[in-house]
Amino acid sequence: MESGTRLRILEATYACVARWGLSKTTVEDAAREAGLSRATVYRYFPGGRDELVAAVVSWQYVEFFTRLYEEVLDATSLEEVLERGLLFARRAVLEHEVLQKVLQTEPEVLLPQLTLQSNRTIAAIATFLEPYLVRHPLAEGVDVHEAADFLARMILTYIASPGHWDMSDAGQVAALVRTELLAGVVAPA
Repeated sequence: MESGTRLRILEATYACVARWGLSKTTVEDAAREAGLSRATVYRYFPGGRDELVAAVVSWQYVEFFTRLYEEVLDATSLEEVLERGLLFARRAVLEHEVLQKVLQTEPEVLLPQLTLQSNRTIAAIATFLEPYLVRHPLAEGVDVHEAADFLARMILTYIASPGHWDMSDAGQVAALVRTELLAGVVAPA
């Protein structure tokens, strides 16, 4: 969690990105929006604009995954975690106005930032899934860590690009989980 002046700068920068986009947002814009001096912004983000943009992307990334975690926290099965998580995540990505705007207008600026976060994200999702996999009968020869890594990578793929699956339809998401994500990972019933 961010606090105090740093959070104020991140929120101000986010507001500027929402208004003008990533590439047009400057340190001066963020400082003005936050009601702070440029020197104060540089004190918190000595790397300037690049560090500030990276921090905003990272901050929003953490916010997203915190909300996702809260969505699935009380799930009792691996299937329920995957289904609820996919439904929530796809909806949240599509409803995130700033993310959608930046992806449409300047993906070349945002996508490298997201790529930098991907290994950390895969590891975090895999770590979260491992206890569910341990409690679930796995197919013969399936390693828990490899299965968790596979599922984490596939989850991110389906959130970003669901293909023919309707990720707003709980029935289709349940079918996706059972026929594609868990096929070959869990032991046949």
